[in-house]
Amino acid sequence: MLKHYLKMITNSRVYEVAIETPLVEAERLSARLGNRVWMKREDLQPVHSFKLRGAYNRISGLSKEECARGVIAASAGNHAQGVALAARKLGVKALIVMPRTTPSIKVESVRNYGARIKLTGDTYDDAYAYVAAQAEKKGMTIVHPYDDPEVIAGQGTVALEILRQHEDDIEAIFVPVGGGGLIAGVAAAVKSLRPEIKVIGVEPDEAPCMYEALKRGRRVTLKQVGIFADGVAVRQVGKEPFRIARKYVDDIIVVGTDAICAAMKDIFDDCRAIVEPAGALAIAGMKKYVEETGVQGKSLVAINSGANVNFDRLRHVSERAQIGEQREALLAVTIPEQPGSFRKFCRAIGKRGITEFNYRYSNAQQAHVFAGVQLQNGDEERHELVSVLRGQGYPVEDLTDSELAKLHIRHMVGGRVPGLKDELLFRFQFPERPGALLKFLLSMGNRWNISLFHYRNHGADYGRVLVGIQVPAGSRGDFRKSLDKLGYVYREETDCPAYKLFLGAG
Repeated sequence: MLKHYLKMITNSRVYEVAIETPLVEAERLSARLGNRVWMKREDLQPVHSFKLRGAYNRISGLSKEECARGVIAASAGNHAQGVALAARKLGVKALIVMPRTTPSIKVESVRNYGARIKLTGDTYDDAYAYVAAQAEKKGMTIVHPYDDPEVIAGQGTVALEILRQHEDDIEAIFVPVGGGGLIAGVAAAVKSLRPEIKVIGVEPDEAPCMYEALKRGRRVTLKQVGIFADGVAVRQVGKEPFRIARKYVDDIIVVGTDAICAAMKDIFDDCRAIVEPAGALAIAGMKKYVEETGVQGKSLVAINSGANVNFDRLRHVSERAQIGEQREALLAVTIPEQPGSFRKFCRAIGKRGITEFNYRYSNAQQAHVFAGVQLQNGDEERHELVSVLRGQGYPVEDLTDSELAKLHIRHMVGGRVPGLKDELLFRFQFPERPGALLKFLLSMGNRWNISLFHYRNHGADYGRVLVGIQVPAGSRGDFRKSLDKLGYVYREETDCPAYKLFLGAG
């Protein structure tokens, strides 16, 4: 298999439209990690992602008859732009099918490359179902984003460039993983030519489809995936990428949203480039690898896979980066409601910088404080601070790892309602399209009262929504059935300490 793929990768036609991107050293990150960190700048491609390589290689191999019938692809992002530009370069008609939830900036980017666009359904699966039907009906060629040998071979040219640009020893190459096309191509090339180099995939903890597949020894379909790193939000890895990965990928590392945001900041600090969340996965995984293995003095390569990010999302990224770097703690502390207690609490925190401070009178005996505190020594200092506060008699909840606190509570402190009954709290992902909220409200009908609602736009395809609903105990079974029927991703947060302290019934 390796010889076959190496030949395909070597013969791939990508440079008629793609460029050989630079491999640059991240000097600041290298100093911090005690290793030489190299970044493969695929964000500098004409479409700002590596996807152009595989798309062009696939389309360039079509026969004249196939070209005449045109190509079709399902995508809401980088693959769509890659197919559109490749088709224009080769004079082939292209139809790109995108979910209706796709942000207008991405739709316009694809249209600017000359492709026709069809918006249908709310998800990638909906779009792909339409693609399959149209391909069979009209004889068009499907350009799959990852489950195609020619696409995999095109992506594998990234690895050939890395090995040519860095002939010295390399400890590991870190690769972002969605459907698996890129890591399959990289693994095939690296293990053919330099088998001693580790190939390590990195996935978000909201969409670990390759991690789960390799752990179970078979492809699995995730019930739901998070959408922060939308470029890799895939429910099931491709059949061919999995076949290659299970033999030649050394490990898969899973990272959280905060770590991804911190990695985006690391990349910006070193080269003043703003990559998308999926584009920073490799750096986030590399940092975790160094922390867990203690490796020092080695050369580590990360593939910065793309830079197609909406500007609006950067607000959310900047909020989370400090926590991802373990430089901020979020704490909920209960203090006595009496003169001098506020000053005493501030002294307990010491000379640490305060990033956020929310104080709210609770009752005649106590008050709750939501505080963001700067850290110099990461999680060790955070645990030490919590211990010190508790040692001085303060009830403390460490909310640093609470999604509810980071997404919503910090913006809603002080919303307690005395005497509120039967309230349940849920986090939802709403599609960013007209009618999403109305669909939710109609599903509630007149049986249950909405008692709390909070929404913030993070510039993504989906909105993060917090909803409080009054549901008497006798109707909770029916209520959950209505939520499941609605089809939106949701999570109950009624038992979260942050809710009980700052938003629950007084």
